[in-house]
This record gives sequence, C-alpha cells and structure tokens, in this order.
Amino acid sequence: MKKLENSRRVIILFLSFISLAAQVAGFALCWFYYYKPFLKEKGIQFWIKGDLTLIGIYVVMLFLLSRMYGGMRIGYLKAWEVFFSQLFSTIFANVIIYSVLALMATKLITPQWILLMTVADMLWIAIWTAISQGIYGALFPPRDLLLVSGERPTEDILHKFASRPDKYKICKCMNISEGVSEICEEIEKRYDGLVLWDIPMAERNLLLKYCYGRSIRVYIMPKIPDVLMKGTTEMHIFDTPIYLIREYALTVEQRAMKRIIDLICSFVLLILTSPFMLIVAICVKVYDGGPVLYKQVRCTVGGREFKILKFRSMRVDAEKDGVARLAAKKDDRITPVGRVIRACRLDELPQIWNIFKGDMSFIGPRPERPEIIAQYEKEMPEFNFRMKVKAGLAGYAQVYGKYNTTPYDKLKLDLTYIENYSIWLDLKLMLLTLKILFSPESTEGVESSQTTALKEKPTEGMDMKGEADE
Repeated sequence: MKKLENSRRVIILFLSFISLAAQVAGFALCWFYYYKPFLKEKGIQFWIKGDLTLIGIYVVMLFLLSRMYGGMRIGYLKAWEVFFSQLFSTIFANVIIYSVLALMATKLITPQWILLMTVADMLWIAIWTAISQGIYGALFPPRDLLLVSGERPTEDILHKFASRPDKYKICKCMNISEGVSEICEEIEKRYDGLVLWDIPMAERNLLLKYCYGRSIRVYIMPKIPDVLMKGTTEMHIFDTPIYLIREYALTVEQRAMKRIIDLICSFVLLILTSPFMLIVAICVKVYDGGPVLYKQVRCTVGGREFKILKFRSMRVDAEKDGVARLAAKKDDRITPVGRVIRACRLDELPQIWNIFKGDMSFIGPRPERPEIIAQYEKEMPEFNFRMKVKAGLAGYAQVYGKYNTTPYDKLKLDLTYIENYSIWLDLKLMLLTLKILFSPESTEGVESSQTTALKEKPTEGMDMKGEADE
C-alpha cells in the first residue's frame, strides 16, 4: 500500500495523459482532414511547424483548463464532478479554438466538425472517467481514520466524511478528554490518518508533532486564527522567522488594480449584456406591470450599506407583511418570468451596475443584509472580518463551498480568499465561476438540517436564491 501511495501521482498523471492524448488526437484529425484544407482554399497555407504550433496551443489550453477546473483530479473529486469538470474544460477549449480558426478564415466557418469532435469527446470522457475512477478505487481503498474531537458535536464532520466513502472511513471517534497519550497509543494500532476536529491548541500541537515525527497523515479543520495565519508575510529581519499579519487586507496597489479590472470589465459587460437586460426588463414589466428592479440594502467593505439591484422575480406583494423570507423551491411568490430568469441567472445582471458604481467587486464575499450580519455576529463575532474587502458578485465560498455549507465554514472560505488575495486569484475565480453556474449543486436548495441566515432552527425546503435573502 505504501509503495502504491508513492506512485499515486504518477498513476493519476498517466491516466490524465491518456485522456488528453485521445482528445488532442481528435482535434488533429479534424484539423488535417477538414480545417487545414478549408483554410488552404482561402489562401492560408500551413506547414508542419504551423500544424504543430496550432495543435500545441490546443494541448496547452486543454491542459490548463482541465487543471484549473479539476478535470484531472481523479480520486480527489467524485466521478460525476470529474466528468463535468473535464467536459466543461473541453467545451471551453473547443469554443476558443473554433474562434481562432474563424479569425484565421476572417469569417464564421461551419462548426460541424468541432461539434462532432465535442460529441465524441463527451463519449470518451464518460468512458475514461468510469475506467479511471474504477482503477483508482481498486488501487487506493478508503483510508482508515481516527477522529479526535473536542467540545463541539461531531455529527457535522462525520457527515462530511461519510459523503466520500470512496476516500475516507472514520473507524473510531475519541474525545481529547481521554488524554493525548491514550490517543497516541490508539493511532499506532491500524490507522492511515488522524482527523483533528476542534480541539484545544496545546493538545493539537502535541498530536501534530507526534504524527509528523512518525509520517502519519493528519487532517485538520482550521479555526479562524489558522486561516488568518495563512495570509501572513514571512520576514527575516532577525535571526528567527517572523510572520506579519497586516492591518489592511489588501495593499493600495492591489485595491487600485482590482478597481481598474472591475471598471473595465463592468463597462464592457454593461454594453454586451444591455440587449439581454432590455428583454428581461420588458418581460418583467409586461407580466404584471410592477417595478422591473428589486432593491435591497446590503453591506459591503467596512460595513457600508448600499442597495443591491436585481431583476424582480417575485410578485410585488411578496413581502407585504414586512417579513423577509427565504424562497422555497416551489414558492408561489415567484412569477413565471422570475423562474426563467432565476434559472438562467439573468436576475443578477443589474449587479454589474453595482460593480461599475464601486459598491461591489466581481469577486469578493457575497453581501449580506445588516440584520443578518447582526444575527451572525451574536454567534460569530469574527463575521465582520469578511467586510475587510468589497462584497462580490461571486466569491471563494461560492466556488469552493456547496449549497449546504454552514455559515461558519463559509466565513472561513471568505477569509481564506481575503488572506490569500492576488489579482491572479481573482481571475482564476472568475473563470471557475463559469463552471459553477452550470454545476448541478449550485442550484439546489438548503437541506432540512441546514441552519439558514434568517433562522437559528433548521429550515425545510428553502432555496438560497431568495429575494428576501441569498
């Protein structure tokens, strides 16, 4: 098993290479048998170096997109996630390469061969995913883990690990009150790793050193201070390492560059999406004659309040009693037009104006209502840390979280973004958001056991895209 562990990455890379090679071969076939002769008729001649260059561009593009969207994360992601990620990457790459070919031809060319290639890619990806996940599962069975917990209940973390029975198996749970020495003795018996769930720092440090010295894998659920430590700057002023946590989340240069990107991109998108926004506005107005836009007070950087804009998707009297409610999955307050624009995410388009004005950014923690922030801060005083940067149209928590991620975990994801901020991270999250828009999980409602923003008790059958709250 340990020998296989050392070869894990090699096996994954080999399986990924097979997938990439087959798809590139499909593109090469389309290029040599159709698109190259077509361009030759137009007076554009390609020699062998040109052929290799174009195919090389496709290889690099497909590889980078697959890496970014997770199409090569065999064993790490679920089978359907690998399939969806690889398929999304392939479609993205095929659209780009078709655009390049059309630019070379100076006109739109028939997409027949690209479409046929994409269909073939889809079938191949499905077969490759099934075989690759099968091979991975046979070679690398689930890890036997020991869970060590503190005062917090273990149901939530057990549920998370139980959702991946192909990777993890919690064989036994122990409480830190049983003693570090007893836990160390238990670790030596049969386990492939240790899970540390909300235990005191002193005991955690002892267990970490023990496991590190014996090459035992450790899974830690970080606390807020741990997340803040990830964003530190290492200094070598003295003869000992110093970690600096800055008072400002983003430097002046980062804030200036982020604002420039927001201005340029929002301006371009306002122009490009204006026809769609006009059509949606007409449909909303014609249906019931009510207002086109829905406005709601939210908070951005420093707790500053602003009015977020959305196309109205509910009846005018949806909150006539003055009580804000989450939207249920089959909420009768949502109009027929509203259901369509929600499904297509068109109701969010007016927020591009919020970005252009400077109230929001493209990437950042999602803005919350003041009363919800006050409610969260009663249980999590650190919740206001996420307002060290501007609120965003999409964020780290939306890309890496799930529809049922707890508020505390979403806070840690948002803080991870803030403490690891870079322009490249923003650009990466923008591209990853495209995948999330088409992900099945991104449109699911909150489970009956989920604690929502407006209620401390579980809320049943709720949709996180409610106008009353998100």
